[in-house]
Amino acid sequence: MADNGVASMPSSPPPCPEGLNNGLLVGGGPYVSYGIAGVHSHSALAKKVPNDKNSLLVGAVELGLGAAGSGPPGSGAGAGGGGKPAITLSNLPRRPSVDIQFTNLAYSVSEGRKRGYKTLLKTVSGAFWSGELTAIMGPSGAGKSTLMNSLAGYRTSALSGNILVNGRPRNLRRFRKMSCYIMQDDQLLPHLTVREYMIVSANLKLSDHIGAAAKRRIVDELLETLGLCECQDTRTGSLSGGQRKRLSIALELVNNPPVMFLDEPTSGLDSSSCFQCLSLLKSLSQGGRTIVCTIHQPSARLFEMFDQLYALAEGQCIYQGSVHGVVPFLASMGLECPSYHNPADYVMEVACGEHGEHVPKLVTAVANGKCNNLYQTGKSALQQPGNGASLSASTCDCGLSVSSMRSGPGAPDSCQSCPSCAHSATTLLDSSDESLSGGGFPTSTASQFCILLKRTFLSIMRDQTLTQFRLISHLTVGLLLGAIYYGIGNEASKVMNNAGCIFFTVLFVMFTAMMPTILTFPMEMSVFVREHLNYWYSLKSFYLAKTVADLPFQLAFSVVYVCIVYWMTAQPMEASRFFMVLAMCLLVSLVAQSLGLLIGAGMSVESGVFLGPVTSVPVLLFSGFFVNFNTIPPYLQWLSYLSYVRYGFEGAMVSVYGLDRQKLHCSEPYCHYKSPKKFLMDMDMADANFWLDAAALFAFFLILRSLTYFILRLKLRSTR
Repeated sequence: MADNGVASMPSSPPPCPEGLNNGLLVGGGPYVSYGIAGVHSHSALAKKVPNDKNSLLVGAVELGLGAAGSGPPGSGAGAGGGGKPAITLSNLPRRPSVDIQFTNLAYSVSEGRKRGYKTLLKTVSGAFWSGELTAIMGPSGAGKSTLMNSLAGYRTSALSGNILVNGRPRNLRRFRKMSCYIMQDDQLLPHLTVREYMIVSANLKLSDHIGAAAKRRIVDELLETLGLCECQDTRTGSLSGGQRKRLSIALELVNNPPVMFLDEPTSGLDSSSCFQCLSLLKSLSQGGRTIVCTIHQPSARLFEMFDQLYALAEGQCIYQGSVHGVVPFLASMGLECPSYHNPADYVMEVACGEHGEHVPKLVTAVANGKCNNLYQTGKSALQQPGNGASLSASTCDCGLSVSSMRSGPGAPDSCQSCPSCAHSATTLLDSSDESLSGGGFPTSTASQFCILLKRTFLSIMRDQTLTQFRLISHLTVGLLLGAIYYGIGNEASKVMNNAGCIFFTVLFVMFTAMMPTILTFPMEMSVFVREHLNYWYSLKSFYLAKTVADLPFQLAFSVVYVCIVYWMTAQPMEASRFFMVLAMCLLVSLVAQSLGLLIGAGMSVESGVFLGPVTSVPVLLFSGFFVNFNTIPPYLQWLSYLSYVRYGFEGAMVSVYGLDRQKLHCSEPYCHYKSPKKFLMDMDMADANFWLDAAALFAFFLILRSLTYFILRLKLRSTR
């Protein structure tokens, strides 16, 4: 490699002796230079990173302009001079480099019994090599996301074909643990700061055996490397689009995954942020990672930053190879890209049929290997699937020069006769690291629960909807209700009004527990799906932490509300009755929150906001306040047993008027309900039992929580 300031692509990837390095030293100055398609007077600069085998390094990505470049497309003049020293990430776990190969991959989805199946992928084949930044391009509906989801393990049902990892059949669970998937819309919890989020990621994604100080060093180095130090104390909800994307990448880099999938990483970003994002990905790929991105229509500047292109049209591959080979390939097929035209735009135009129906011809040409040897570099030049046996010279992991016969996509990538290489190719990939071994997560269930409990509690504390607004509403409505029904609790002439007060109390705690959950849980669900599929934690740890974290808040809000209403309305001043009413309100709120979780887990916010109140109508109608049980037609009476509000209202009424309460005070000449027993009898509650009502509410709580858990499991399965 020349040290004359001109960046040139290596003819073969550098050896990765024991694990990934995070950067590759290219060029003579302190910067890596990326050329811009059609414009060679400027260069896009990213910080150059030394390739130190004893430590894992990432160059700090910077945006700048260099001197005039000279050289072939894809190279530019490196800017000499100084710059910030490379940042050393000294504690990241080492990982093996990973090559992904796939053959005859097909995927279909059902369109209904009458319409049959729609094929999204039509027996596509290809390979994504370590050390290269690969773009999957194509028009909408071409199968870009389907292909990447299939390779990442997010789509397994109705998928056929072979997927190989380093020449071996893919072990899905192990592969998912050594890869990460960064989604397009950057789902993040909005109430955590950048540093807090990084610490949570480190605690969950790194083994329990790694100390807190080592985890903090990793977090500090990643924040500095990815340019997030200035916003480390900013909540994620206030970050810019570029900062959110860099944070999403940093969260997954904590455990140094050798494979990274990104869905539209530049979507929604301005040109400067797009360039910074791709510069970071380019630097990461040069360290030996396999980085695959779907991208819709990049600019020429961004397009040339990719090493490899995999173009799709109508679920079929129309080009795979170097980005610098796509224009010659299309020209060989009679499709001349105009001068000064963005090659990416021209590929999209061809895929959409704007220049005629050329897709079948291109698919046939790709299948015949016509694009395999056009401007290929590195591993792509030596290892093309479908080329048959090819003789290649490479450097063995132990430093020896080796010539080996490679045949087909499953060919070995190192000197198998060398013990050190055999060890590197097997034990590293076969998970000598406990974070990749077995079927579990990097941390124990107890650790996951404690970390998630703290995170959830912190998020609830900072969420105005779940805390401040709810507290203010409980205080305000409690005072208002107490003022309206002031001092009627012991008045015999106003027992019906008091029953209305008790019913409204139960109704209020029900809605204030259910509706905020319906509004907020779907957003938490999207975060949970991303983190769970990237192997942060298990479903049971998340769900248990979510259940436990909200209990103190439900208890506190119920206590505040019941205390105000109970004392202002002059209910019986007995501790046992007060705590019985409080227990009923707390149980009703927990059941209502469980119903909110069930609705939020199963549908979107828009559907949940409609369905929540609608499902409450029959629950309230059969609660025993609007119509007595004996008044309901016999064929509908069974529905009252499904109304959890009935048990809460009945239990609260028994707490106030039952338990052999003395006769009420009567300020009128005649009070029909001076005896509390008579009032309960007319309300069809004379035989009601408080503990039975409490047990029924607890059973509702357990059933709804269990249903929500299984809905979440089904939802996770449906994503595959």
